Amino acid sequence: MPGVADALDGTALLNWGRHTLTALERHRDEINALNVFPVADSDTGTNLLSTMRAAVRGAEAAIDTPIPSVGAYGGRAADGESAAQGEALRLQVGATDMATPAAPDHGPAIADHRPLSTHGVMAAMARAATMGARGNSGIILSQVLRGVADSVAEGPLTAEALRFALRQAARLVREALSSPVEGTMLTILDRAAERAADASERDLLGVALAAADGAVKALGETPAQLGVLREAGVVDAGARGLLVLLDELVAAAGGSAPARPVYRRGAPEERPSRVPDRAATDVSVISEESAADRSDFGTDGSGGGVEYPSEVARSGEAASNPIALVPNPGAVLPTSAVRPAGELAPRSEWGSGAPHYEVMFLVRGSDQLRIGELRDQLGALGDSVVVVGDGDETWSAHVHCGDAGAAVEAGLAAGVLSGIRIEILDDSGHTPTGKADRAILAVASGTGAVRLFEDAGAVVLEGAVTADVLLEAIRRVPQREVLVLPNGALPAHELVAVSVAARDGQREVLMLPCGSMVQGLAALSMHDAGRAAADDAFAMSEAAAGTRWGALRVAPERSLTMVGMCEAGDGLGLVGHDVVVIDSDVRAAGRTLLDRMLGLGGELVTMLLGGDAPEGLSDDLTAHVAAGFPGVEVVVYPGGQAGDLVQIGVE
Repeated sequence: MPGVADALDGTALLNWGRHTLTALERHRDEINALNVFPVADSDTGTNLLSTMRAAVRGAEAAIDTPIPSVGAYGGRAADGESAAQGEALRLQVGATDMATPAAPDHGPAIADHRPLSTHGVMAAMARAATMGARGNSGIILSQVLRGVADSVAEGPLTAEALRFALRQAARLVREALSSPVEGTMLTILDRAAERAADASERDLLGVALAAADGAVKALGETPAQLGVLREAGVVDAGARGLLVLLDELVAAAGGSAPARPVYRRGAPEERPSRVPDRAATDVSVISEESAADRSDFGTDGSGGGVEYPSEVARSGEAASNPIALVPNPGAVLPTSAVRPAGELAPRSEWGSGAPHYEVMFLVRGSDQLRIGELRDQLGALGDSVVVVGDGDETWSAHVHCGDAGAAVEAGLAAGVLSGIRIEILDDSGHTPTGKADRAILAVASGTGAVRLFEDAGAVVLEGAVTADVLLEAIRRVPQREVLVLPNGALPAHELVAVSVAARDGQREVLMLPCGSMVQGLAALSMHDAGRAAADDAFAMSEAAAGTRWGALRVAPERSLTMVGMCEAGDGLGLVGHDVVVIDSDVRAAGRTLLDRMLGLGGELVTMLLGGDAPEGLSDDLTAHVAAGFPGVEVVVYPGGQAGDLVQIGVE
């Protein structure tokens, strides 16, 4: 078949990762809305997206230098290249593996680089996914990538390698779980592996299609296997995300990504995440998805189930499998129905009163024996336990429990910890029927910073912001409750005036005290739509207040500061809005600024790199922290903001 790939090399697999990332972003809201197990916190889609983004960035970071663009999948030359140029390029990027046959384009050409071997690319993706995993679903996704990495140890991804990859991933996931639960991602992974193994096809596309068909059939059966899904009238959210991954693999192998229905529960919500456009303004409001992407959700107000976009015929696996249609929530089994053996109690049966937590951390300097003991100890403390490795002596652990301190102590007994994250889980005693009627409106600048806020679920206001612009943006948000992250865009008295003007009998507006984007990101990390608006605002404000922030800038002209005279071109270090460091060497100013900010203590440094940051600045500052403040974790994000070379937050 023309355009079908018999094998995928490192370049093609990296492009598969990129397209999977785009697809997960497109399906994020759909997946989030399905999320009821193990916790109904509507973040599975976001967690999968964040984990896949970490994986792709990890692989890109492992690549040395840019080379000309190639097609979206495989080694096909971009438009305008001659066949000879495309062939030379394909041989260059796949020098360590078998050549990848041309595959059809699935969008505009993507700039690629000179990759490592196929195994090097996939190992980098798996390692970065493990270290950057978010939530239970993200950790499981990391093991799927690790299974693919193990399968390409000696060459590109072929049909037989894909069969091995799925079997290996299924084994790794089951070994990592303390109490495997059917009707979740692991079940879908098992079925995909089984269908791939039984497929009569010998080519990569045929095996990938078989795996995806097995996954979609198993996805439709998840409500029958897991009571909490059945009661809510949904399929498993993580399993839906895994299907996205497999569908994109079909496309990478040269096929067309299968058309899937939109899986949902209840009536669709008339709640776009985008502030509607307004004429003659210099401000743009960025949404999580385009209006075209959201149009698939429909507006007919029908009950729970799956909805096919109008242009998609009901054919193939979904049409022949009636179980693929989610039961109507009005026709579910009673909550007193007998729970199948091995199924965990829903969150509502944990009991009320004491809070429960999601705890995640990375473990290094350990071994399989101590990791096994850690898994057992976490299993005794709570549920949703997953402990996985990246294949390179780093493990990622996840647990839901009532004693976060005990979970961290168990990790300390197993090895050296880093990346500790603790979040409060909703223990409201009921499963939410939809998202809270609340929006987070964040002011941000710079492409990377905008993306960070969007990924965390915020509606982003970008551009020149005045009090009138902010007021109009708030009024155009359809939600009843609006929490605003001004991020230093306006002075306090103007924010108060906007807040008062925006309130009416139908809307509650809360301005959070965020003086910078790094404070806004810290606040957003504590957002919980399951809490009352006042409680949510308090927790977010507390996180912002607990983040000291500063910035490194270049003086535009000679001027007097509170620490003396600066000359044009000097490096200025600011804590809050006050200049505390002046140095003719910009990098030296950054190092001194970090010393000042960390002198009062700190466990985590977040750096948001500006669009004009000099090359190597983040590496220089990160190395300075590592040398002078052992044990302090540093996280660097590309922000792209103007003005600040780097914005720094210390928590």
